[in-house]
Amino acid sequence: MTEIAVAPIVEGHGEQQSAIRALATRIWHELLQGTSIEVLSPIRRPKSKLVKEDETLRAVDLAALKLAEVVADRKLVLLLLDADDDCPAILGGRLRTLLQQERPHIDSAVVIANVEYETWFVAAAQSLHQYFDLSAAFIADDPELARQGKATVRKLMGGTYGETIDQPRLSAKMDLSICRERSRSFSKLCRELSIRRGNVES
Repeated sequence: MTEIAVAPIVEGHGEQQSAIRALATRIWHELLQGTSIEVLSPIRRPKSKLVKEDETLRAVDLAALKLAEVVADRKLVLLLLDADDDCPAILGGRLRTLLQQERPHIDSAVVIANVEYETWFVAAAQSLHQYFDLSAAFIADDPELARQGKATVRKLMGGTYGETIDQPRLSAKMDLSICRERSRSFSKLCRELSIRRGNVES
């Protein structure tokens, strides 16, 4: 039987393809030593909708319906959003409270990528030299604090970055351990999956 089935809810075009599927699968196998995971096709909604309570709940209900058709030991609805100009702690806290109060029967996790999904690529930039010209942009020790995201990735790729094509392949190649060390929001994603793996300390 599958150890865990994950139904992601995301914004953006890249994550809708295979980026989050590749990333969650790699975390489960490579960092958490899990044996089997099924990541369902993501549900995509604009962030402007997903931050509204009724739209959040509607998307979570749809994800739960998709999970009901899967046989797995654990089932998780994963809501993944970019912080952009929002405070990750405030936005994430508000959404988590909403789901705990309104959908307590659904196992869900809220992860807010700070500043953007692309910030995780900046955090792991040294492992992406196949795609990045590391001399093309300054990379801060704390890319979240420096608010380095899509614009920095675009510079590192010589202006050719495209979400649909590049998010999946960068997600498949980035060093997860390096990213986990340099990005608190990525570490949060790893921790949420680790809890479902039964290893709370990871």
